[in-house]
Amino acid sequence: MSSPFKDRMGNQLTWKEAIPKIGFRFQSYYLEFLTALLWWLGFLPSHTVRKLLLKAAGMKIGKKSYIHIGLRTYDPRNITIGEGTIVGDYATLDGRDMLEIGNHVDIASGVMIFNGSRDIHTEDFTLVLKPVKIGNYVFIGPRAIILPGVTVGDGAVIGAGAVVTKDVSPKTLVGGVPAKKIRDRDVKELKYRLGRARLFF
Repeated sequence: MSSPFKDRMGNQLTWKEAIPKIGFRFQSYYLEFLTALLWWLGFLPSHTVRKLLLKAAGMKIGKKSYIHIGLRTYDPRNITIGEGTIVGDYATLDGRDMLEIGNHVDIASGVMIFNGSRDIHTEDFTLVLKPVKIGNYVFIGPRAIILPGVTVGDGAVIGAGAVVTKDVSPKTLVGGVPAKKIRDRDVKELKYRLGRARLFF
């Protein structure tokens, strides 16, 4: 039995097809509202308040980790951040699939990490979700972009403005569009701690 609903391609839906889509639509409305609320409240000049709000929304954040102002996040329930990590201002963390960020990671200003994209080879432009994993002691330079399905190994460095489309080996410096290996990181043991987060940011 057909319903009064159509999909985004204009195809008539049965009730059996429509009901899950209606549920998904309301879930999308909730996540869009949550995204906007966290964005607005994310400009409060207090690391503690921002951290409490993000944890209340479902994000897991380790001890001595800090989130600077202007964070944009999609479904924080799927995002885990380790200990001693600093996320710079105006970063984007996509939680539509699992996003795991390790310990003592330095994410610079304007970095975007996505785990959702569109399949350009399908007729309906299908949404594809893939998890992203960022290892320990990783540095991600300003305005770098990490795309769905990527794993960044421990101690890797992503150059400013790089677009990372495939896995990055541990202790490797990559840069460019798309990101390519520049050289290995010349450090034997990774045991440093990041400095303090900026106050009021």
